[in-house]
Amino acid sequence: MSATPSPGPVLPPVAILAGGFGTRLGPLAASRPKSLVEVSGEPFVAHQLRLLASQGASRVVLCTGHLGERIAEFVGDGRVFGLDVAFSPDGDEPLGTGGAIVKALPLLGPAFCVVYGDSYLPCDAAAAAFAFERCGRPALMTVHPSEGRKVRSNVELVGGRIVTYDKQAPTAGMRHVDYGLGFFRPEAFEGVPRGRFVDLENVYQRLLARGALACHEVAEPFFEVGSPAGLEELEAHLGAPRAGAAAGGEA
Repeated sequence: MSATPSPGPVLPPVAILAGGFGTRLGPLAASRPKSLVEVSGEPFVAHQLRLLASQGASRVVLCTGHLGERIAEFVGDGRVFGLDVAFSPDGDEPLGTGGAIVKALPLLGPAFCVVYGDSYLPCDAAAAAFAFERCGRPALMTVHPSEGRKVRSNVELVGGRIVTYDKQAPTAGMRHVDYGLGFFRPEAFEGVPRGRFVDLENVYQRLLARGALACHEVAEPFFEVGSPAGLEELEAHLGAPRAGAAAGGEA
């Protein structure tokens, strides 16, 4: 008989890495963080939070940086989205995606998942959470087949296991991409310096090197709002044009 997910909350607390500058968006993000760029008539973070709530999340920690106070003003305590939302700002200096998680650890508990602040991931998150629960490792990366998509492969799998993960130097054997949904226990960040800039990619590579990184493949496509092309693709998926797009104006 096949195993079924255990009862209880579908997703552990979710850390959203929303500290980026949005440089690829140009004037769209010149005076606001990426999370507040409008998609189909409202700030992207509203879509992201509603999606997470629909996937079974109950608690979210927004790790903020550039103009993070504006995200806090819009989201508030998260109750309007059916969530309990807390904030973990970088402070005076950017901490990077890994450093931001390290700072937020006291708010996240014994197990948590991480998504990027510009990603919309309509996957079966419950299945990924269950895979993490069963894997017995301190971290799990979700991956997605990259063939046929306009994305750069960065993950090589052999027998369903990650053997290489590198965003900078793709290999011929890479056929997958990091989907952007990771699961962790705090021990995954042991030895990672606190209060310093750290990239999550480097944390993943350290985990992979010591056999501490599990893998779960998802079939659903992902969307991002880090570029104008990504914005258009997500709006097509959501089924409504961005406000002002028809007139060529900024949302």
